[in-house]
Amino acid sequence: MSRPSPLHEAHAALGAAFTDFAGWSMPVRYASDLAEHRAVRATAGLFDLSHMGEVRVSGAQAGEALDAALVGRPSAMPLGRAAYGLIVDEDGGILDDLVTYRLGEHEFLVVANASNAGLVARELAARAAGFDAVVADESPATALLAVQGPTAALIVGELVDADLAALGYYRCTPAALRTAAGAVRVLLARTGYTGEDGFEVLLPVEHAGAAWEALLNAGRVHDAVPCGLACRDILRLEAGMPLYGHELSREVDPYTAGLGRVVKLDKPGAWTGREALERLARRAPERVLVGLRGTGRRAGREGYAVLHGDRRVGVVTSGALSPTLGHPVAMAYVEAALAQPGTALAVDVRGRPEAVEVVELPFYRRAR
Repeated sequence: MSRPSPLHEAHAALGAAFTDFAGWSMPVRYASDLAEHRAVRATAGLFDLSHMGEVRVSGAQAGEALDAALVGRPSAMPLGRAAYGLIVDEDGGILDDLVTYRLGEHEFLVVANASNAGLVARELAARAAGFDAVVADESPATALLAVQGPTAALIVGELVDADLAALGYYRCTPAALRTAAGAVRVLLARTGYTGEDGFEVLLPVEHAGAAWEALLNAGRVHDAVPCGLACRDILRLEAGMPLYGHELSREVDPYTAGLGRVVKLDKPGAWTGREALERLARRAPERVLVGLRGTGRRAGREGYAVLHGDRRVGVVTSGALSPTLGHPVAMAYVEAALAQPGTALAVDVRGRPEAVEVVELPFYRRAR
């Protein structure tokens, strides 16, 4: 049986339709995928992301433990910063993509995808053995809300005591969020998964309802709407952001996925996957992740074949008709020799080849 979000009743009262996602019952939409998508691009959308996993790592060697567990170097992060990264297996296969926040000199918070939350918590605990560090899975006690869109700073700024002008991209800070039930202590981060400006609010699950209502009320003044997972998926696709289970998996290494930049091969000490990633870094990948821009109206979907002439040369991992751009977009793994922007390919859409062109990611960039 699917686990309900702590905000399930609030979503139901707003008319949400629900879907099972990684064992959770989460809102897929409230009224219209398209209206929610357009709201995030034009004003703002409010998302419940409480299905994500949160793992706290603390102690005198917390940074060193995370260096040994992840491909990045969290110990070198400044206080108040966030970093996108990966956890891999010994063969370099991606177990999950993560965001790590440095909360203090000896304290970090790792946010994992819902489908891998338990695995990440177990792996971090196992890899921290022998270090002076404590790994605590705080997922059941933590709610995560997100406000994304051009007016996100106006909405969040009305409710928090933090200086948002000083809170840059991929930074975080403790803050007090004003609600009808009183102020709530939260971790406020400026990251996001839509390609827009936005904020994440991490807080104790018992205060989730009050925080959701406060953000929803503040957002209405700026034409913000509650948004489900359906529009979030197309938003992240337009922004060229990978999704675990689609672009990322155990069968994919960071270099094939175009994420070699987050691998710190020069960090000292032993860490999981180091030898495999050193080998992989020395050779060109046989296939790479690319963007595909369609010229018609029929979009390629996950699993559809990518063709060069009559030859299958790749596979679509995510695809849709872009509401923002007005044409089909897709991410796909293709043979490296055909990955240059401008290369003409096709996608087999239910037995008919649809012309596509390789383009650089992301498909969409917000105006700065």
